[in-house]
Amino acid sequence: MLKNNHIDFSAIISVIPESPGVYMYLDEKEIIIYVGKAKNLKRRVYSYFTKTLDNPKTRIMVRKIRDIRYLVVDSEEDAFLLENNLIKQHQPRYNILLKDDKTYPWIVITDEPFPRIFLTRKKLSDQSRYYGPYAAVMNVKYLLHMITSMYPIRICKHHLSPEKIKEGKFKLCLQYHIHKCAGPCVGYQSEDAYNKNVYAVEEILQGKFKELSHSLQQEMMALAAEMKFEEAEVVKQQYNLLENYSASSIVVSPALNNIDVFSYDEDEHSAYINYLHIAEGAIIQGYTIEYKKRLDESKESILAMGIVEMRSRFQSQANEIIVPFLPDIQLNKIEFVIPYTGDKKKILGLSARNVKQYKVDQLKQADKLNPSQRTVRILTTLQKDLHLTDLPMHIECFDNSNTQGTNPVSSCVVFKQAKPSKSDYRHFNINTVVGPDDFASMYETISRRYKRLSNESEKFPQLIIVDGGKGQLSAAVVALKDLDLYGKMAIIGIAKRLEEIYFPNDPIPLYLDKNSESLKLIQQMRDEAHRFGITFHRNKRSKQQVTSELDSIKGIGPSAKEILLKKYKSLKRIKDAHANELIELIGPHKAKILLNGLKRKEELVIKKG
Repeated sequence: MLKNNHIDFSAIISVIPESPGVYMYLDEKEIIIYVGKAKNLKRRVYSYFTKTLDNPKTRIMVRKIRDIRYLVVDSEEDAFLLENNLIKQHQPRYNILLKDDKTYPWIVITDEPFPRIFLTRKKLSDQSRYYGPYAAVMNVKYLLHMITSMYPIRICKHHLSPEKIKEGKFKLCLQYHIHKCAGPCVGYQSEDAYNKNVYAVEEILQGKFKELSHSLQQEMMALAAEMKFEEAEVVKQQYNLLENYSASSIVVSPALNNIDVFSYDEDEHSAYINYLHIAEGAIIQGYTIEYKKRLDESKESILAMGIVEMRSRFQSQANEIIVPFLPDIQLNKIEFVIPYTGDKKKILGLSARNVKQYKVDQLKQADKLNPSQRTVRILTTLQKDLHLTDLPMHIECFDNSNTQGTNPVSSCVVFKQAKPSKSDYRHFNINTVVGPDDFASMYETISRRYKRLSNESEKFPQLIIVDGGKGQLSAAVVALKDLDLYGKMAIIGIAKRLEEIYFPNDPIPLYLDKNSESLKLIQQMRDEAHRFGITFHRNKRSKQQVTSELDSIKGIGPSAKEILLKKYKSLKRIKDAHANELIELIGPHKAKILLNGLKRKEELVIKKG
């Protein structure tokens, strides 16, 4: 059994050790198609060739394996790190792949004499120190403004070597004169004094507000004791700036220090992981990554991969990691915490909101680049949620409207490719129902609609939606059965109160997630059918009221009523119309009869031809 269709792997697997490590599958061209990690290499590789593989993609991958290679490591954590590096290097076809094309802002402290400090979106492989990344560029700009307000940091690009400074190669610039730089280029500030400021900036960027704040307070008091009040005032301003920034940065208790936070979300094709690093209650790093799924990876293994990637990338030394569920990994001297209350639960919730927002943003961006992709995604999701046989490219939704049983009407709205097709909308005057009977009205509407489509050989929709619960749905089903069309189209009902989805012959409703795109599309169609039906119902009721009052005026016949209704639409507009307008429209004789009938006492100006 230790073989695929082309080669027996018994000899290779027999010598694989039962140790932690990484295994690699190669195809006939000796290209790595999959990299995996395992606590027990032998057992894991063995399982691919002996157990039934449920995932079709995994079965295809196994059939393409021509060689197996492996590397033994000391621990499971080392296996994760090695796997991560090999996947990045080889990008195997069947591995989950990190999609990381978003450029976040960083703050860099350059590796040069009198280091510069500035914002960048390019993290280079140099000796400079990078802090971040930050979720929003405005946060970085605010932080840099605070730093430059506290400490004079140069912005010029000169190479300030001691030799060039001594030779007088540089001149003071505007930054010095506006007190934004202390003039190290001409020797006004020593390298030790400058580096002391840089060290303080690093303390801020690392979130060590408490230590720096205490240090500034001590320095301020010492200067005041020495009667150096001007220098003490400068330090006091720095202290106040730091305290204000620290207060605005803390999102949870300052007692939470040096903690990593990870949250997880996913859809059918991708997994999203948000990372936050907390120092003294403040978020000093935040980043979200996306993994493209390939095989049947579990969320526990994907989260483990993200934790290793993030901690390696940002060189985190945190010993406590807050997670929504336990990842498929054990790290040496690291405690995983699933919080249920308190500040840790609060910060996990914040991370969860960030990962959900990132997921939404990615979907919106993809929708803008490819609108048809969004349509297919929504309809595919709807097909899956409602267990439909066909993709519902054509959907029709029905609604009834009446006022205490009078003027009953029904409406039909049509959506094609998840968008309204208004030229296909239809409304129906209910002819066979007396009194308020929604079930009978629905039966008549469905019967008339699909009998006509059948007679005219028009295409049927893939899905019918009935606005109403089990009663309206049952009436619609009976109508389709009487037409011998039941089963040719899927049909559901939606009850307004709790947004319950009903299926024929099933008393238990389906409840879709209130944020799901499927429910939002169904609600949009239901609301559109209601709007279209109400508008038609109001117009009908208004015309009936107008016709009824005009009928009471002797001398105003059907042709005059039709002309008046076509022009003015409502009785109020007829009453408000100028007499001369009415004369031009229906003639002086009928205009006089109309005005008398409407009890308007005014002189008619008869135009003579």
